[in-house]
Amino acid sequence: MTPGGREDPYPLYGHAREQGAVSPCGEGMILVTGYREVNQVLRDTAFHVADAELRSRWEEGFNDHAAKLMLSRSILERNEPDHSRMRSLIASVFTARRVAALEPAVAAAVERLLDEMAEPGAGGAEVDFMETFAYRLPVTVICELLGVPEADRHLFRGLAADLTVALEPVASEPELLLADAAADELAGYFTRLAAERQARPKDDLVSALVQVAAEDPGRLSGRELLANLVLLLVAGFETTTNLLGNGLSLLLDHPEALAGVRSGAVDPAGYTEEVLRFDSPVQVTSRVALANGLRIGELDAPYGWFAFLLIGAANRDPERFADPERFDPTRRDSRPLSFGGGPHFCLGAQLARLESTLAMPALLRRFPALARAGAPTRRDRWVLRGYQHLPISLH
Repeated sequence: MTPGGREDPYPLYGHAREQGAVSPCGEGMILVTGYREVNQVLRDTAFHVADAELRSRWEEGFNDHAAKLMLSRSILERNEPDHSRMRSLIASVFTARRVAALEPAVAAAVERLLDEMAEPGAGGAEVDFMETFAYRLPVTVICELLGVPEADRHLFRGLAADLTVALEPVASEPELLLADAAADELAGYFTRLAAERQARPKDDLVSALVQVAAEDPGRLSGRELLANLVLLLVAGFETTTNLLGNGLSLLLDHPEALAGVRSGAVDPAGYTEEVLRFDSPVQVTSRVALANGLRIGELDAPYGWFAFLLIGAANRDPERFADPERFDPTRRDSRPLSFGGGPHFCLGAQLARLESTLAMPALLRRFPALARAGAPTRRDRWVLRGYQHLPISLH
């Protein structure tokens, strides 16, 4: 939870693993580093997410922060029966078929963005990959799905960065005030967009969810509608932005893997799974034991105890992965836990994988001389791990 620890948490995960796959870490808290044990907790419905009721008891000032309250109204921080009620509605319009049908549009967006990168990168000029591509591709795709106008899409990177600090276990009061301002601005934006779609529906997710909320507020309230629209937007690009940035940086550090992805010798789907495993865009999540007699692995998990699930550590568990500290995009049967598991498995996992598998080979083929153009800078985050800047040269 220090800046240095967030910059490179993996050696610290190794030290934590030396205490065991599951270990107590203070009164009422358990640290979980093992793949099998993290997977167990994610799938066990007796372990709940920390919802608004729980957090308002534990976190002083929780109810004073608009960002925390907004996230708590979304499927991200809801338990049964509310979670299934809302998730089933969103899943009914965010379908696997709808995502699969996006492949031509995603491929076209990739080519358009590569064309637009080429001009500022002409002659070897430095280009920030995070700003020019890693953010713009997923925000374009999720905004197309939602129905967010193209003219508005530049608004969201800073707002999402400010909002998601509310997910971090440690955040300063100034950071939380910025998160609250971002939550208010995003809520205002989607209030206006929802009103427009109610008056003039289109074939997009906002229109579909607005219609459900208008016809049956018992299935989706107005506040839940706004919270989930914000979540779909932010989650739809924030983690994929990090997946693309983390993935390119790893390839630049591993020239043989880069050549394999470029030539097609390395399966881009396998490459994507290995990036998810080796440097996961989501490093940690948590659950609360809310039944008696629970265990995590060999350790008792008493009622009300809090489990930190270190996804980044589980994805490098030597009990699950051979040579886990080696980046190997030819690895088979990886199945990293980066998208979670169980009831809260990420709705956008298929979309994120699609974007990565299409984008990275196209990027590398378009720019054969692509290379680093300076030191990258990480965002100072633990939960959502990615780069702020990743400078590259294209020629």
